Amino acid sequence: MKTTFEDLYDKYHQDLFQYIFYLVKDKAQAEDLIQEVYIKVLSAYSSFNGDSAEKTWLFSIARHTTFDYFRKLKRKRMKIQDFFNWEDDGEKLTSTMEEPEDSILHNDEMHQVYHCLDQCTVDQKQVVILRYIQEFSIKETAEILKWSTSKVKTTQHRALKVLQTCMMTSSEKEDVNHE
Repeated sequence: MKTTFEDLYDKYHQDLFQYIFYLVKDKAQAEDLIQEVYIKVLSAYSSFNGDSAEKTWLFSIARHTTFDYFRKLKRKRMKIQDFFNWEDDGEKLTSTMEEPEDSILHNDEMHQVYHCLDQCTVDQKQVVILRYIQEFSIKETAEILKWSTSKVKTTQHRALKVLQTCMMTSSEKEDVNHE
């Protein structure tokens, strides 16, 4: 019989890891942070009262753990933005299910999205990652971020505008370079 922790791990580990990885863009650091999340989950599970879904609760812990890390990093570096270098992540996220041609196109598009995501604020990045990569609802995203649903909607709208503008600008530059 599985323990509660094993069940949570089986259900949510991959999503939690991806969420943290998308924020820190470093596989080793994401692995360290996910361990911290699990330690916090183990110590706090007895106080989980079910006011929110388990997944929402877990992502909230992951968010707080990751941002504690960023606060520590900020003290060391003075500028947190230096850490968000989306072009130098060293990792390629690809699906083994795609045909090679589709994979190349997908990788180019994802690289462009990651580049454009760097134009967003930290709050906008969080919303985009939670809503479009982790596929949380607006309500779940609001619970994780401890925001109102209207703030999530507004932040999402602004993030999408930034991404759209950047993607269009990148496409125009690419078209000019191909001519």
